[in-house]
Order: sequence, then C-alpha cells, then structure tokens
Amino acid sequence: MYLMLIGAPASGKGTQAKLLTEHFKIDHISTGDMLREAVTQRTELGQMIEDCLKHGRLVPDHHVMQLVEDRLAHDDITNGFILDGFPRTLSQAQAFDECLQQRGLSLDAALYIDVSDAVALQRVTGRRTDPLTKQVYHLTLNPPPPEILDRLVHREDDTEEVMRERLTTYHLEIAPVLEHYEHQNLGLKVNGSAKPDKIFEEILGRLESIPQKG
Repeated sequence: MYLMLIGAPASGKGTQAKLLTEHFKIDHISTGDMLREAVTQRTELGQMIEDCLKHGRLVPDHHVMQLVEDRLAHDDITNGFILDGFPRTLSQAQAFDECLQQRGLSLDAALYIDVSDAVALQRVTGRRTDPLTKQVYHLTLNPPPPEILDRLVHREDDTEEVMRERLTTYHLEIAPVLEHYEHQNLGLKVNGSAKPDKIFEEILGRLESIPQKG
C-alpha cells in the first residue's frame, strides 16, 4: 500500500506513520527526519537548509524532491511506503505525481490529519526526544520515565515562536495540496485531536473503503 500523511507540525503524523508501518509492513519515509539528519551530519544539503529549519521556514522544493527521489530509488519500497510530512507545497505534489508515474507507482490515499493550531502548539511545546532511542515523549500527555528525563532533548524548532511561524507557512501552502489530492479522489480526512489509538482505528476504517487496485 502506498500512502502519505499530511498534517500540521505536531498533528501526530509520526505516531500514525509508525502504527501504519507496523500494520501494513511497509516502509516509513519521513522527509522531516531526513532533513534533520542532513543537518546533524553536516552534509552539504544540511548546511544549506539548517537556517530554514531553525526558523520554521520551508526547505526549497528542489532540495526536498531530491531527497524523496533518492529514497524511492531504494529496493525496500516494493511492498509500499508511507510518506510522512510530504508534500508541503503544490509544486512538490505535482513533481511527486511525475516521480511516481516514472516508477509505475500510484498512491492509494493521501491521509490528512486535521488538528487545531491550539492543539498543535500544546503538543509541540511539551515534546521531548530521547537521543539514544529516538523515542518521542510529551511532558504531560506522554511523560517519559523519570530516569531518562535529564537526557531528553527539546528540538530548536519546537518553541512556540518557531511553531507559530511554521503553522502560518503550513496553512498558506497546504490548502492547494489538499485540493490536488481531493481532485484525484485520494484525500481522506481524519480527526487528529482524538487519542492515537482512536485515530488509528479511524484511518484503518477509511482505508478499508478504498477500492482495491488491479
């Protein structure tokens, strides 16, 4: 199954991507993780995009598309994939259509996790990551074990100031992306304010209604 998850920062895309990956035995491709890894590794791309990520601005489309195209060239996507946090702009969506067509692939669904800005802000400001396990916690919604609290990391782009900038950019760019997939009858909207297990149940129920290919 070939899926993508669209939603605001802290809408719960990563959580649902992990659940869907395990359920369908498909690969999880997170453009956000790949971009942050490039910055951490101080690659040429990472140095070019570091300022964008730090201030909540979108990374230029051609950089993101290059990452995605390189990733899709791997053999491990034959059973499917779930794209997490991509595309962010209409031009990325259009370029991705061409990328899939060239590989003889097609999307099954574009899942849109809908949350309010207030919910997204609450989630992101309390979010912490364990640098050893990569596990993501929330100080109140999903508290970490006390013994690892001191080593948890608060990402630079998880502050309220940066988050508000990210949300402003997100809302400006995402509407035409959603329309793009609605016109292709691929868009599926789910309520992202519910508990993760309930969101997952809703997603599976919506996916069951998709006509099978072939």
